Amino acid sequence: MDTFQAIRQRRAIKHYDPAHNITKEEEDRLLDLAMQAPSSFNIQHWRLVRITDSQLRREIRAAANDQAQITDASLVYVITADIKAWEKNPQRYWRNAPKEVQDILVPWMKPFYEGKEQLQRDEAMRSVGFIGQTMMLAAKSMGYDSCPMIGFDLEKVGKLINLPEDHAIGMILVIGKAAKPAWPKPGFIERDEMVIENKFGK
Repeated sequence: MDTFQAIRQRRAIKHYDPAHNITKEEEDRLLDLAMQAPSSFNIQHWRLVRITDSQLRREIRAAANDQAQITDASLVYVITADIKAWEKNPQRYWRNAPKEVQDILVPWMKPFYEGKEQLQRDEAMRSVGFIGQTMMLAAKSMGYDSCPMIGFDLEKVGKLINLPEDHAIGMILVIGKAAKPAWPKPGFIERDEMVIENKFGK
């Protein structure tokens, strides 16, 4: 499936075949593609908590308004972000870059982020969005469906996965074989509301 098809055909699927298993090779491919997602300063804030324990899935489902995809989908990831990743050995993010690039970007991270708590969180959440969308399109291209989820109790899920204090949950992403198609796309806002020319207002 080409990129244009994957974008148009990707839907948030709610019903999955619980008997279907995604192979290790397929998941490895999916994660390899996920790693290609962009992130600010190449920090790669994302930390994917892969939920394989059946009891834990049931507990997360209970904290997610009993949404069946948590237990029925082949793969369940709680996509979290390390908000403080920018200060944790930042040289590793640029270890394969030319030295002149490393010398510019690595020292720039600290003054760019330090003391700017909102910016740190915003960047982490942007990274979650990037990797989430990359995984959804990759899954669709591989013949699978997905659903990004935020309809759950963040505090309860955070406790269930032992979320570190300097991390945040961005979404739960489930991937698997659809058991039912999605309903027709509900509609789009008008293009002139979507695209603002140059600036808001006059």
